[in-house]
Amino acid sequence: MTTALLIIDVQESLCVGAEAAFDIDRVVDRINSLSARARAVGAPVILIQHEEEEGPLQFGSEGWQLYERLAIAPGDLRVRKTACDSFHQTGLEALLQARGVGRLIICGLQSDYCIDATVRGAHALGYPVVLVSDAHSTMDSGGRTAAEITRHHNDALAGLGSGVQPMPAAEVPL
Repeated sequence: MTTALLIIDVQESLCVGAEAAFDIDRVVDRINSLSARARAVGAPVILIQHEEEEGPLQFGSEGWQLYERLAIAPGDLRVRKTACDSFHQTGLEALLQARGVGRLIICGLQSDYCIDATVRGAHALGYPVVLVSDAHSTMDSGGRTAAEITRHHNDALAGLGSGVQPMPAAEVPL
């Protein structure tokens, strides 16, 4: 079964300044390690970028660009999205099917929005998912720290059943 690595929304406006996700540089280091391992075994690496009609994530803006510390390669695939679920009204599922992908490894930003929605979307479509438990992040919100929110989503998404397995980056099999 072919495995693909989905790297969600690791974009400038979510990684620098006042809106930067918690512990972003360590999270990106783990993502870079995973993507290097994926590329080494020929697994597709898919970079997903969120966009809005206006604001910091407007298509083509500085904030929309991938984070400068994120390692990218010429063979990486790209998907643009306008909703939290990376499958919603995008070509992601067709791209995965065309490459025979049957398993997903998911990491990136933000735990409580696009990571949660994409893991749930992938699960609903029948994909086994490895959620990289230490390679997704968010910001403090609603009286909870980003670390608490990330932990909560690791636990909640694991509760979807055997199709979703959270694990640290160092333990993810490729």
